[in-house]
Amino acid sequence: MKLRVLVIDDEPGFLQILQVILSRAGYNVVTATSAEDGLELLERHHFDLCLCDLKMPGMDGMGFLAALKSRGIPLTVIVMSAYGSIDLAIDAMKAGAYDYINKPFQAEEILLAIKKAEEREQLRRENLELRNKAGQCPSETRIIAKSEAMRKIIATASRIASYRSTVLITGESGTGKEVLARMIHLQSPRARMPFVAVNCGAIPEGLMESEFFGYVKGAFTDASGNKKGLIESAEGGTLFLDEVGELPLMLQVKILRFLQETEIRRVGETTSRKVDVRIVAATAKDLKSEVEKGAFREDLFYRLNVVPIRIPALRERPEDIAELANYFLQQASVRLGIKHLAPLGPDVLRTLMGYQWPGNVRELENLMERAAVLSDSHVISLDSLPDYVKESAEGQGYRSMFTLKGLSIKQNAQILEKSLITRALEETGQNRTRAAKLLEISHRALLYKLKEYDLGRTE
Repeated sequence: MKLRVLVIDDEPGFLQILQVILSRAGYNVVTATSAEDGLELLERHHFDLCLCDLKMPGMDGMGFLAALKSRGIPLTVIVMSAYGSIDLAIDAMKAGAYDYINKPFQAEEILLAIKKAEEREQLRRENLELRNKAGQCPSETRIIAKSEAMRKIIATASRIASYRSTVLITGESGTGKEVLARMIHLQSPRARMPFVAVNCGAIPEGLMESEFFGYVKGAFTDASGNKKGLIESAEGGTLFLDEVGELPLMLQVKILRFLQETEIRRVGETTSRKVDVRIVAATAKDLKSEVEKGAFREDLFYRLNVVPIRIPALRERPEDIAELANYFLQQASVRLGIKHLAPLGPDVLRTLMGYQWPGNVRELENLMERAAVLSDSHVISLDSLPDYVKESAEGQGYRSMFTLKGLSIKQNAQILEKSLITRALEETGQNRTRAAKLLEISHRALLYKLKEYDLGRTE
């Protein structure tokens, strides 16, 4: 993935030169001619690092660094100036800059500075990951994934976790949107601060403003004292807005103002107060369609959609079903005190993979608990599964083990081939020699396919 670099300078010719240099070096470059425009871009998009001129009309580079600090944006910044001095460099570093470069400079000099910043950022992310691994990882924040689609999502979430950028997670109900939101929080510098989850569709419309923003004593009849709202309760941490598409238009305006100004005003209060909260939102709705219908504000949509992540439905990633099912089964056995439950057999897994899972991961988790309770032995048999699951799997055959993509024969042949290899390995207990015989291909060809489709170790 290319690093995204924001370059801020009031000289268009200099911006163009830097864009050419950095683009040729493999970076994804976005430019801005003022610090104000740069801050606007940072509010709406993710960047890995920034090059910023110190001397600019309006807000200068020092003001830009101060604004980043006040808004809680942890961005690696390299400042540039044609009026260089040791004192200016020291002041910039104290204000939060990572490095300082004098203009004019050679292309190699700026590329070296960026490379150093890139290595520093990588070390910082690795240290954060190690700290998270060293601590307790609640089971409700674990994401079990074997499919390439989910691996990419996890990689993206880990990469953007340390930034303040707003994240919008979309996907069908039960796909694990809150689990992903909690993972982002736990991998961020805010991990020790509150994670406040709120279902926007569960709060009565008349109470929404006071619930989100709080109130002061006497604001209304029942306001017998001051109360923090949900936003303020997440101070320093993350506010997870689940089903954000259910927010009424009146509250959408107030949430938008909060995102723009990073401040709130309690109901009945005359002054505003600053809050440092990162927003992660989620919805099962198509917000673009809601915008077109006038049910959701376009400006709020773009404020939330800075880093969009779509979680595919479980039927779109059948490779994950076996691992998820066995994981949930073991979790249920521990929770219910049922000992010695064996991993699921090939016949049960085939049936599970033939079902469409309208309730997605949540439905699979509930079904595994049901199977654990109803099983008469340490082995989960087909008799432990509901009839509707078995009947659906029989009716579907093996079509639901893979999802066709368009009308491309080449692309869909690869999907079918991958699914058949997965089935053969499951039926043979991961014995590649026997699996190759079932597939009627050579052992060497199977090893090649395993590597091509990233289906596990091939040595």
